[in-house]
Amino acid sequence: MEATQLEKVRSGRGFFAALDQSGGSTPKALAEYGIDQSRYSSEEEMFDLVHAMRTRVITDPAFDGSRILGSILFEQTMERDMQGVPTARYLWTHKQVVPFLKVDKGLAAEQNGVQLMKPIDTLDELLQRANRHQIFGTKMRSVINDADKDGVAAIVDQQFEYAARISAAGLVPILEPEVSIASPRKDEAETLLRDALQVHVEALPHDAAIMLKLTIPTQPGRYTDLAADRRVVRVLALSGGYSRDEACTLLARDPSMIASFSRALLEGLSEQQTDDQFHARLDASIGQIFDASVHKVPTGG
Repeated sequence: MEATQLEKVRSGRGFFAALDQSGGSTPKALAEYGIDQSRYSSEEEMFDLVHAMRTRVITDPAFDGSRILGSILFEQTMERDMQGVPTARYLWTHKQVVPFLKVDKGLAAEQNGVQLMKPIDTLDELLQRANRHQIFGTKMRSVINDADKDGVAAIVDQQFEYAARISAAGLVPILEPEVSIASPRKDEAETLLRDALQVHVEALPHDAAIMLKLTIPTQPGRYTDLAADRRVVRVLALSGGYSRDEACTLLARDPSMIASFSRALLEGLSEQQTDDQFHARLDASIGQIFDASVHKVPTGG
């Protein structure tokens, strides 16, 4: 773990760019970027197209460490180059953006109102490769659909079990137990989640370093105590299906969270745009998300 990178992630002004769509979510990401499924006939061609999209985003002058603290990569992106340099190294050496890697293998079927992660059976080998690529940390996502105490406990237990293995390999884990914004009991689910996270964080060694990536809560400031714990390097917010405008409005009210947006970051970008149009749109998007992460709106109560 590099001290400069840790300091940037812990106290830098800015947000995270999540560029980690995997096989399942790539067709949708490409479609929103203006690339129809008729343009590719194999997974290989699809991943070539999405890598070209990510390269265009990351190499754009608007994308740099003055507003973006970290970026989350998909495994294939880590294994590819940008302008002749391995992507993770390009991010840090050319952009001063700290590289992270998505390590989960997707979601299991719902049980007790939640979707655990499928077993990450290749984790040890993946962490070795991440270290070789000078990746700083990892991210793994599971989903809470309802306020079921046993389900939420199972989600948090699984996240912390994997986090311990990731920390042991020298990387900083981002735990992402997402509460669905469509949950009929979102507020209750978030209270259960906060309490379960608190118990696990308090049991960590004093020198532990983890991060949390959470849905923007119904009650602003719900995760303030977690964010204040020295073992929690940063609390990130996911956009979770909100539009960029909605996500930024909600995020600006929450004092303890900064963005880690994926779809909301890329909203409005298209392959058909000229480089000038693309740059202007990306610059505006980054500016809006940066403001919501850094300039907080006071709320009553």
